[in-house]
Amino acid sequence: MTEREPARPGTQPVGATAYPHDAGPGDSTAPAYSDRPVAIRGPESLGGLLLILAGLAAAISLVLDWEADDDVSGWGLVRNGFDDLGQIVDNGLWQPLAIVLGGGVLFVLGVLMWLPMRSHRFFGLLALLVSAAVTAGVLVPLADAGWDLGVFGPGFWCAIAVAVLGLLGSLKALFSRRRYA
Repeated sequence: MTEREPARPGTQPVGATAYPHDAGPGDSTAPAYSDRPVAIRGPESLGGLLLILAGLAAAISLVLDWEADDDVSGWGLVRNGFDDLGQIVDNGLWQPLAIVLGGGVLFVLGVLMWLPMRSHRFFGLLALLVSAAVTAGVLVPLADAGWDLGVFGPGFWCAIAVAVLGLLGSLKALFSRRRYA
């Protein structure tokens, strides 16, 4: 009989032991170990980077002209949209607001993607919803212009980049699998 084996009924254990005298087989204090792999808590680097770049593109679009023939910057369009918030849908200024504010939200979500977590799918889903609103804000003016890209200036090209980078980053975060050790 060893120290770890329980004493036979009717006999006294020999020597000191950490196990109680009445402990039967299987009543051990050893922790249960698993042979399954463990998910690594790590950042979603590429998805987060793409979302951060989308937010930076939205910030750059604020200082550039959005239309080729008109001298109006993104900041002017956003300011006009906030000034006339009641008629935002009727006058078409919801698109610049959706793009710029959505870019800011994508930037914050991109920074959060760099936090170590088991899965970034929730943030990926949020980023996909925001990117869908930004994409709608890009596609509506494009359709109104007859898909003629010559009408738009460099600020709107940055707005297109916000939509594309946001969609790519959110899909990367949404469909990434857990990594195991």
